[in-house]
Amino acid sequence: MIRFVAAVLTLVASATTSVAFDTKATSAFVLDQTTGTVLMSKEADTPLPPASMSKLMTLYMAFEAIRRGKSDGGLDLNEELPVSEHAQSYGGSSMFLRSGESVTVEDLIRGIIVLSGNDACVVIAEALSPDGTEYGFARLMTQRAQQLGMNNSTFTNSNGWPQPGHLMSMRDLATLSDRLITDFPEFYPLFAETEFEFDNRVPSNRLNRNPLLNMNIGADGLKTGHTEEAGYGLTGSAKQGDRRVIFVISGLDSVAGRAQESQAIVNWAFRQFALRPLAKAGQQFAQADVWMGSQPSVGLVAAEDISVLMPALASNEIAGEVIYTGPVSAPIAEGDQLAEFVFTLDGLPETRLPLVADRTIERGGFMSRMSTAALILFTKIIQGPEGQT
Repeated sequence: MIRFVAAVLTLVASATTSVAFDTKATSAFVLDQTTGTVLMSKEADTPLPPASMSKLMTLYMAFEAIRRGKSDGGLDLNEELPVSEHAQSYGGSSMFLRSGESVTVEDLIRGIIVLSGNDACVVIAEALSPDGTEYGFARLMTQRAQQLGMNNSTFTNSNGWPQPGHLMSMRDLATLSDRLITDFPEFYPLFAETEFEFDNRVPSNRLNRNPLLNMNIGADGLKTGHTEEAGYGLTGSAKQGDRRVIFVISGLDSVAGRAQESQAIVNWAFRQFALRPLAKAGQQFAQADVWMGSQPSVGLVAAEDISVLMPALASNEIAGEVIYTGPVSAPIAEGDQLAEFVFTLDGLPETRLPLVADRTIERGGFMSRMSTAALILFTKIIQGPEGQT
């Protein structure tokens, strides 16, 4: 088999201007969720103390438990869970729960999201832990994280309290945020709540710490974090029009610095990049030779309407390549993925878009197969040893 490369020109746009963002964060990751395009990556795979941002993992597992239901070992939003002495013992951000009382799962969820309650996390953790301990739940967190593709995350508690070995990477936090938004649309609106006054306890603690929620920039989540070791961080998401951006930053030196950097990243992500149409479903990019088929070639087309994220100040041309291994052996079914359209825009990673067969091609009869073999042999002789067009 030969790897064929065909040049494709003037389809949409090619950027000529760099749009890099020099973040003040010590580590950062920015993802355009709509297209899956990574806009920024700085020390993104380095495991770091995540502080309260690791509460997102506890929330993900709580949402899974609620969806399972109490009859299947999960949780019910209206059931009440007991508060242990261990839960009450945590300092830092809190719901101010009291040992011996019981609190509904719904209030605990809101207490984690809005109030960043360390104590609320422990109550959920102890309820779901296989051995009834917070550390037992933390082991489950690590296992579930690995199943979700978060390979640079390990947990030793449920809430991000400083502890050796409790680490997450910025990419993992973005992956987790993507899954929270995608997997649990019924719960995600809770992340946009700006206040929660639980049982009239400490009204001054009722406000969400996410500084972006009141900035009118489309922000609707997710979680702040701060410890002395980690600095100030934020896992955020914002939606404007048809686009959603997820970002994670860590290592800022103040509350104000975190807010300013988060706002700047959101503005940069939306203003410096634009979603533009590349191709309509069925649009042909190239043709591939077919081996031993009833027809000598098959069209390589877009399976669906394709839009790509591009620098906003781009020209109107793009140069890319259609790459496939050929000739393609028959039989071929319409819609089979046979190739990729590959291109790179300035300031963005390589993009690979799938191309599929435009029609079904059966295996040819004897004469058809002989004719195809002769034609392809002749083509190889003309093209030379590299087999490129």
